[in-house]
Amino acid sequence: HVIVTSYVFRDGRLDEERLAEMVKAVGPRRLVLDLSCRRRAPGGPFYVVTDRWQKFTDLTVDGTTLRRLAASCAEFLVHAVDVEGKQSGVERELVEVLGRESPLPVTYAGGARSLEDLDLVAQLSCGR
Repeated sequence: HVIVTSYVFRDGRLDEERLAEMVKAVGPRRLVLDLSCRRRAPGGPFYVVTDRWQKFTDLTVDGTTLRRLAASCAEFLVHAVDVEGKQSGVERELVEVLGRESPLPVTYAGGARSLEDLDLVAQLSCGR
């Protein structure tokens, strides 16, 4: 698989031409889209961030986005940036959205501090 993130974003927006270029180059069955995200404000939606997780895009991680991008890739990779590496617990709401809304497999990363957190991810994502 080929994981791609910042390349398919330009000026804070998804660049459909670059995404199509990647799909053509490697095929959707080998492409993993990195939709690592964070909230702009507490309780708000999660937005994809690029460039070492420093630049917000205008793309929210929600059912509409996941369904729209599903035709272009085999899987999503999602780092919950605000908890990544902190062992402070998983982003529960994000895991729920990914489990409920993604039509594709998702690799989630961020915040796990114990095996119990992995069980929680399985529960929140409905076993996905």
